[in-house]
Amino acid sequence: MKIVVLDGYTENPGDLSWEGISSLGELTVYDRTSLTDEAEIISRIGEAEVVYTNKTPITKNVIDSCPGMKLISVLATGYNVVDYTYAREKGIPVTNVPAYGTDSVSQFAIALLLEVCHHIGHHGEAVKEGRWENNPDWCFWDYPLIELSGKTMGIIGFGRIGQRTGVLAKALGMEVLAYDTVQNDTGRGIAQYVALDTLLKESHVIALHCPLFPDTEGIINKDTIGRMKDNVIILNNSRGPLIVEQDLADALNSGKVLAAALDVVSTEPIRGDNPLLKAKNCIITPHISWAPKESRQRIMDCAEENLKAWLGGKPVNVVNK
Repeated sequence: MKIVVLDGYTENPGDLSWEGISSLGELTVYDRTSLTDEAEIISRIGEAEVVYTNKTPITKNVIDSCPGMKLISVLATGYNVVDYTYAREKGIPVTNVPAYGTDSVSQFAIALLLEVCHHIGHHGEAVKEGRWENNPDWCFWDYPLIELSGKTMGIIGFGRIGQRTGVLAKALGMEVLAYDTVQNDTGRGIAQYVALDTLLKESHVIALHCPLFPDTEGIINKDTIGRMKDNVIILNNSRGPLIVEQDLADALNSGKVLAAALDVVSTEPIRGDNPLLKAKNCIITPHISWAPKESRQRIMDCAEENLKAWLGGKPVNVVNK
């Protein structure tokens, strides 16, 4: 059985092993494959029966051009890079890796928030530049410092990651509100479920942890920002298109939004003309919430188990049943 990994570098830049998957077939791993050159994608898949992808698109044309494909496995939770509906029509299961990043992504959301509150990186560099050594006072700070205890975090999307973020926020003394179309008892034990409008009006911090669907795309926009508190903080390490970026940039520059901290943007890698690059008080990191070694090892383990389950005739984590 031939197995191909189209874009393995971000999953495994060299600190993990493909051995588990390679033991199940003839494995070829490409660090990167063009996201736009379908001819290259088709050529690299070739006669492979099992195809692993992270961000390389598997379109209808790719599926039709690679009739040997029997399983498409996504090295991530999101699977919108695959035409999974057409794959189902062709009898090809598409699997993903759920829940691997719950701890790392929620931890990163809080890290973004703490950076907004304290600007630790900036002040650490200021010390190395000699500013403390030459300061007339025994301490200094360049940004307002924010205590979170007693403030309210509103979390849009209250699945595993949202709930874990809520637990961490409560540990900091925050009140937690949640908006989600699906509610459960675990969530009720962490937060108060409220309507979206209530969350927007009452939250000092708004964290996005919802998936990208047609009804969530652009959920942070001029209108919803207008319903938020003045000096709100916005966090997004879920999906970039949840935010209308020009609207957020305008709100940051006007002072309506105190700060934004983002690990994702609408087009990745980020484009030089993204308005958030020049917006005031906007922290942007390069989509690394998911990337601790521990999380990536869970992806590798699950990807192997998905293949074993499929080979055993009982596929798991199938998103297009």
